[in-house]
Amino acid sequence: MKPSSEAGSRPRTIVEKIWDSHVVTQQPGAPALLYIDLHLSHEVTSPQAFAMLRERGLKVRRPDLTIATMDHSTPTYSLDLPVLDPVGRAQLDAMEKNCKDFGVRLYNRHSDHQGIVHVIGPEQGLTQPGMTLVCGDSHTATHGAFGALAFGIGTSQVGHVLATQCLLQTPSKTYAIRVEGTLKRGVSAKDIILAVIAQIGIGGGTGCVFEYLGSTIRGLSMEERMTICNMSIEGGARAGLVAPDDTTYQYLNGREFAPKGAVWDAALERWKTLPSDEGAEYAKELTLDANTLEPMVTFGTNPGMGIPISGRIPDPASVSNPLEKSDLTKALKYMDLEPGKPLQGHPVNVVFVGSCTNSRISDLRAAASVIKGRKVNPKVRMLVVPGSQQVKHQAEAEGLDKIFREAGADFREAGCSMCLAMNGDQLEPGEYSVSTSNRNFEGRQGKGGRTFLASPLTAAASAITGVVTDVRSLM
Repeated sequence: MKPSSEAGSRPRTIVEKIWDSHVVTQQPGAPALLYIDLHLSHEVTSPQAFAMLRERGLKVRRPDLTIATMDHSTPTYSLDLPVLDPVGRAQLDAMEKNCKDFGVRLYNRHSDHQGIVHVIGPEQGLTQPGMTLVCGDSHTATHGAFGALAFGIGTSQVGHVLATQCLLQTPSKTYAIRVEGTLKRGVSAKDIILAVIAQIGIGGGTGCVFEYLGSTIRGLSMEERMTICNMSIEGGARAGLVAPDDTTYQYLNGREFAPKGAVWDAALERWKTLPSDEGAEYAKELTLDANTLEPMVTFGTNPGMGIPISGRIPDPASVSNPLEKSDLTKALKYMDLEPGKPLQGHPVNVVFVGSCTNSRISDLRAAASVIKGRKVNPKVRMLVVPGSQQVKHQAEAEGLDKIFREAGADFREAGCSMCLAMNGDQLEPGEYSVSTSNRNFEGRQGKGGRTFLASPLTAAASAITGVVTDVRSLM
């Protein structure tokens, strides 16, 4: 695709550069028709889209640009046992048939490449800088860590992309989030994004794409950047991204679907033009001091209700906005928590390490570093669910699975699992979990279940003690 002629010489953000180079056509006063470089698919949002193609007698326009995997409805207890949930089984069967009928590459539950859609894309080298990338899943923003414009779409839009490889879209504003400084021991990428959302709220990024900037972001690994971009949607943003740099290129080089040889050299030159120009303007800006950050944990029923581990649960009486006051009151009632009390020390029933936010090998290593040589509290059930079969195999090669099992944790197959209470991996009513996932809505991890979002380090520490714990006390 060629850059838009309207771009001119004005300094542009990376978001504008990607957008301009993917506009196929745009009529005055109408959304732009945007070309989509890569479409990722899973079994939950695809059946209706494929049904639409059949009803209209359409083919998949570019089957080579759609990659499918099984993740949501895939049980993580064993690959050898059948899928017991009838709805999940029907979704998986439909995905198998649809991909076969329409010529789409599928990583089914027995594939070595199977895993959570937002984990396998990057690890296969499918996700690349400068791309437009979509998926019928809200956490598609994960792929923005590579300098891609990646966002979730609805079921009808999935059908449009399958049929045309294009999508009608309106441009978003760009919101610069700068993180400067050095993270202290025990503080991670998950704590950065939880701190951002706690500050701006779950609607702070509405109508925007976050661009994460600053020395702290540049110092993060690709997996840590993915964690941050993953939760951009929880701050209300359409997407989130980090401009590519040497860290990005080193991660991609040599992966299965990454460019090779002369094509790699040409891609590298193109990618190096993507970072925002000096003087580019942003609609909003926020600066965060990494030096001041502590481990974060949520206390309420949305990801914006978060506090430092040393903090206290806020009092609705201190909130002036009537709507925010009402939301906080309802959240504390559901969570059965008292204002002014510390969250640290609160009993925990379940600990979940997994999800598209924190199920990569670095996340498992972090949790294992805390668990090693210790035992999970006998009152706690701990699930460790790798984000892909490749992550699982790597964890086994490093002996991480043994560390978890010897400590009393349950080490699983790859999948979404307890992130959204799938396949029996769920909380019982009234139970509390410390979860490395991205959402803590009412019933998200099981009807009546209560979720504290935190990092893998905090989750592992809490599994050992049986209460919400500051991991720094165990270091």
